[in-house]
Amino acid sequence: MNFKKHINTPKTSPELIFELRESAFANDLFITAVSHFDFFNFLGKHPSNFNEISKSLDIKKRPLDVMLTLFKAYVFIEEKEGKYYLSEISHDYLTDKSAFNLSSYVSSLKDSPVCQEMKKVLLTGEPANWAAGKKTRQWAASMEQKDFAKSFTEGMNSRGEYLANGLLEAVDLKTYSKILDVGGGSGIYSAVLLKSNTNLEASVYEKPPIDKLVLYTIHKFKLGERMNAIPGDMFRNDLPRGYDLHLISHVLHDWDIDKVEYILKNSFNNLDPGGIVIIHDAHINESKNGPVSVAEYSVLLMFLSEGKCYSTTEIKDILKQIGFVNIKYRSTILNRSIITGIKPK
Repeated sequence: MNFKKHINTPKTSPELIFELRESAFANDLFITAVSHFDFFNFLGKHPSNFNEISKSLDIKKRPLDVMLTLFKAYVFIEEKEGKYYLSEISHDYLTDKSAFNLSSYVSSLKDSPVCQEMKKVLLTGEPANWAAGKKTRQWAASMEQKDFAKSFTEGMNSRGEYLANGLLEAVDLKTYSKILDVGGGSGIYSAVLLKSNTNLEASVYEKPPIDKLVLYTIHKFKLGERMNAIPGDMFRNDLPRGYDLHLISHVLHDWDIDKVEYILKNSFNNLDPGGIVIIHDAHINESKNGPVSVAEYSVLLMFLSEGKCYSTTEIKDILKQIGFVNIKYRSTILNRSIITGIKPK
């Protein structure tokens, strides 16, 4: 997708860098499925539905959903009328019946530390143990240190500054005035929107000490009185009222489905009537078989967090059930997209 560069964006594309970073752990999931769960031999002998696979292989539903989506994207399996079957390439190279079976070759990497952790994630549904470090008190204390906070913010902003350009082209914000950036981290997405829409003001709603990161963004973009931070917990408190635009950018993919529903209900209940919610993220397609890069990114999120990349259908259905109307989808850049909904007046 072509887009206007509202910031000093390089002429080159960072697509490969995004893909290399976000595809981490997809290979490990494949190796784990082959070597620790004998997935392809099982499915070759027993074409099964989702619940049958979960029960037979003792894999929890969230990681199983991510795994099946990835394997459909790789064309290793096919889904027909609710059942999963091996594709021709899997029959040829990933089953014991084939003279060209490569399972042993794949399984030679099964003892890697990541594959061992991946096995635990599939069996328990919990994120990898070492991934929880960012949630510890030690990390929170580090955020009080000026140099660490500045470095962390710059890392978050380097991605956000680029991806926010796609947001600018995807939705017309001229009729809105106040953004609540829900779980917005440093506020980078709101900042880029504000720089190109002088009619807008923004508040970033974020838990301490993360809310302090907004100060760096305000200073960098010279937003003065147009942007601020509001400390709070979106799971414990009602979202602040008086906003006609809720921006939820790269937030929902960190959480399991029940918490996704909670966040969106919190948005609907406190958004101004006639206001818009904008969900900006990497979304799986309606068929849940791609794009490949998003299916790979979903593995990373499943492995390191409580979430995954949700499909457009999953998010649209939740928005509709809650009460949002005029629900729309639009792609942006680098396999990101937005899903929007309007709260009736």
